[in-house]
Amino acid sequence: MACAGTGCLSNRSADVKKTLQEEIARHGLDDEVLVVSTGCNGFCEQGPILVALPDGIFYQKVTVKDVPGLVEKYLLGGEPVESLLYRPPGQKEAVARMKDIQFFRDQRPIVLRNKGLIDPESIDEYIGMDGYQAMVKGLLEMTPEQIVEEVKKSGLRGRGGAGFPTGVKWEFCRKSPGNGKFLICNADEGDPGAFMDRSILEADPHSVLEGMVLAARAIGASEGVVYVRDEYPLALRRLQIAIQQAGDYGFLGEDILGSGHDFRIRVVRGGGAFVCGEETALIRSVEGRPGRPVPRPPFPAQKGLWGRPTVINNVETLSNVPTILREGGEWYARMGTSSSRGTKVFSLVGKVNNTGLVEVPMGTTLRQIIFDIGGGIPGGKRFKAIQSGGPSGGCIPESLVDLPVDYEELTKVGAIMGSGGLIVMDETSCMVDVARFFLGFLMDESCGKCTPCREGILRMHEILTDITEGRGTMEQLALLEELALAVKDASLCALGGTAPNPVLSTLRYFRDEYVAHIRDRKCPAGVCRSLIHYRILSERCTGCTACARACPAEAVKGKKKEKHEINAEVCIRCGACHEACNFEAVQVY
Repeated sequence: MACAGTGCLSNRSADVKKTLQEEIARHGLDDEVLVVSTGCNGFCEQGPILVALPDGIFYQKVTVKDVPGLVEKYLLGGEPVESLLYRPPGQKEAVARMKDIQFFRDQRPIVLRNKGLIDPESIDEYIGMDGYQAMVKGLLEMTPEQIVEEVKKSGLRGRGGAGFPTGVKWEFCRKSPGNGKFLICNADEGDPGAFMDRSILEADPHSVLEGMVLAARAIGASEGVVYVRDEYPLALRRLQIAIQQAGDYGFLGEDILGSGHDFRIRVVRGGGAFVCGEETALIRSVEGRPGRPVPRPPFPAQKGLWGRPTVINNVETLSNVPTILREGGEWYARMGTSSSRGTKVFSLVGKVNNTGLVEVPMGTTLRQIIFDIGGGIPGGKRFKAIQSGGPSGGCIPESLVDLPVDYEELTKVGAIMGSGGLIVMDETSCMVDVARFFLGFLMDESCGKCTPCREGILRMHEILTDITEGRGTMEQLALLEELALAVKDASLCALGGTAPNPVLSTLRYFRDEYVAHIRDRKCPAGVCRSLIHYRILSERCTGCTACARACPAEAVKGKKKEKHEINAEVCIRCGACHEACNFEAVQVY
């Protein structure tokens, strides 16, 4: 199995596969070995990835040059290639089998059940993994009301952000008067660092289509739309292939399986506006209008696309539905917590050893995600915080690392579930700068329709810029908090309503860093350029000249094998000397 997700493809996995096929043919193994391209394996940090079945041997960071040796030693000799096996952080012993790697062992794949196992461009392989069985059951053995009740029984909540109960939303739309109802799959994933929906579409597009057929049956819709951002070319291509295949097999179109249910799907390509993750803005974009939110009520389930009752679910939500119908709502509800059932897919990124896609039961602690599955913090550095919920999420400190992750618990500590982005930060992260960075993103992505969001985020960003550049005052700090609360309460949509979360959470847990920036004119993490200086410790300097060669401003002076110094008047504080030094002689103060 050769991973052909976006991450591995960017590391030349297509070339690895081609070379592997050529080597297999050269050794006459064509009839014995089949190379299959799969979607994202999930362990993106280790790509390109090859998994040898049925042994389950996990090969990582495979290059074209590795392939001949891999064929000769493993396929011909029957011995795993030691140099290509995964080694957990801090351990010398390699782990050969994928099922024994803790990153995979501690997960519970429901949405990602087929990741790395099937060719996403083959409907037959999806069917071979029990695909479309739930559709048969839902269309031929259940009424629409029974489908709704089964989803309600499962406790499934929307995985796109707010966590509204999926079955309740479906029931609301089903009971709304009017014909020509619509179903929209939201694949407009806008959070920086988040790639859950993209990877699901790339690895298992038929699971989303099957979920859409069942959802459409439940609400009485005959037309569906997948709204996917144009920056996802591979997901878009595989989705279009899947739609064509499903239509050819009679799983889309008129009178599906003789059930009397008609359902067609078309794809709408979004322009990548973050605000179009909001339901009403997304609907306006599908209609060809500017993607700007409108006040609610009426809600989309009452009056949505073209004024018709509309349900919007995101990719992950819909991908859960086939398993729920196949295994039963009660089975699904046994996973997770009392208020947040099932599993959740997270994109784990940032200062963590094992980055990638993680699917765990709701209620799994942050510690388990970061240190067990994620393998801890690189370089032996201290874990400082984790941002949950994307740019609109909150920063959760080290003291809350044992927090169980579900909708309510995250909200209590000032964060949100969001779509499932988790960004890990270590001791080198400045929390004031983190808040400024995310507000900068949200400022650019605001549609500008309402004053609290348009002006409030801009003013908050200006204050944070003043603080990080050494111009901040304690009066500004008080104003920053007041502004954040006003924007949170008065904004039209969820973008503005959640935008202050990075500010409010960092003020709540890291206020001392704000005070240090303002009163002491220092950045404790050594990140904010205007508040830091560099010096060379003479007792540690070896005169290797690495710092001088790295400095773009020629601020470092000294001869080879002699102590070096930094001219503070010339130094531009870029940090190049600090990064180049191998002896910890360059220090930040």
